[in-house]
Amino acid sequence: MKRFLTKLIFALIFGAFVSPLATAQDTLKINFQEAITIGLAKNLDYRILQNTQEVLKKDAQSTMAGHLPSANFSSSFMRQTGQQFQQIEGEIVVTKETNEIVSPGFGLSMPVFNSGRRILDTQSAILAQKAGEKGLDRAKQQIVFDVARRYMQVLLDQELLRIATENLVNQKKQLLQIEGFVEAGLRTVSDLYNQQAEVARVESLVLDSELALENDRWLLAEYLQLEVGKIPVLEPVDVSTFTNDLAGLNIDQLYEMASQSRPDLQQQALLVNSYKKDYQAIKAMMFPRLSAFYNYGTFYTSLDSRPMRSQLLDIYPQNTFGLSLNVPIFNALQSRVDVARSKMIHHNQGLRRDALDRKVYQEVKLAYQTYQVALRKSANASVRLKAATEAQLAVAERFRLGLSNFVDLATANQTLVNSQADQAQAAHTLYFQEVLMNYALGTLNY
Repeated sequence: MKRFLTKLIFALIFGAFVSPLATAQDTLKINFQEAITIGLAKNLDYRILQNTQEVLKKDAQSTMAGHLPSANFSSSFMRQTGQQFQQIEGEIVVTKETNEIVSPGFGLSMPVFNSGRRILDTQSAILAQKAGEKGLDRAKQQIVFDVARRYMQVLLDQELLRIATENLVNQKKQLLQIEGFVEAGLRTVSDLYNQQAEVARVESLVLDSELALENDRWLLAEYLQLEVGKIPVLEPVDVSTFTNDLAGLNIDQLYEMASQSRPDLQQQALLVNSYKKDYQAIKAMMFPRLSAFYNYGTFYTSLDSRPMRSQLLDIYPQNTFGLSLNVPIFNALQSRVDVARSKMIHHNQGLRRDALDRKVYQEVKLAYQTYQVALRKSANASVRLKAATEAQLAVAERFRLGLSNFVDLATANQTLVNSQADQAQAAHTLYFQEVLMNYALGTLNY
């Protein structure tokens, strides 16, 4: 009875410690598309770009509305206390009165000629908005690429853990078999010790695989900004669905495809044109500007005994309209500084576009070479796995019959496990290389 109570107390204490750990890591089952959706919703840089895009959209709308006349209404309400000047029967009379004044007004103004600056500003804002949209597209592709890389790494870790666990089970079975051989006098004790050491080594490999899987899961959870303690459980991706549609294209064809599809290249081209329009608009400020205006004003004063409505609408209204000419002559060379600065910005943007064009070519070339290597490695891994499987079966049979030693068997087992791991690595790498190639080409869409 005392022993039973001791075990019960131990179980309760152990459960108190284990239960929080078990619940501390909640799981979230997601597939690849859901992981991308979460990544887009939680990624800080992408959300900032979305907010910036809203500003660019409003800016474009503002410049388009700038082609319409600007209108404003103003009104002032005053009370003057003290000496007031009044004209009575042709004479100016000074009296001490309190004068209440209401003075409303309405005005319209519209540029008539400003060397095309309004049109240039509108074109620049629209181009900047389109460039922002292309930047969002590329940022989305970057997130898809990052999620795919982490997602595939977790799946690969799971496959490697499965291979290592399966190998451990086989090694334990083989240990039992060798123990029987030793008891029957068919094998030496050294073979038993060697197999025990092999089992311990494989157990360490399983622990390493578990640690790698746990670490990569946390990295994916961190990138997706999941809640603290929540671990993603991923649905598998069928790597056999890989299509090698791009394998038949050469580097020049792929670069041409990237030149037409890469959103960041299109973004840079749009920005170059946008900054060019800005430069032309600022340069237009150095030329004369002609504007049309119209102003309507009236007022009411308490010194006039006539009704307020009559004063505001019939007696004191004034209408003013005309043209305003503004000719820049000298402003401490500020206009020239603005033009030079804008020209420099436009030139620098052209340099960025050229640099990106060279970078795109290098990325496409590297992705193409890696893609070709992955294809060959996948084929080689399949051949190696088939050969290693046949070799392991043959050596295991010879070992059972006493025709091979432990070293041959251990070598064959290790070769088989390495071949299985290489096959899994090659399959997942090849699948991911298709993602990498589409990312380099700018055609990565999910």
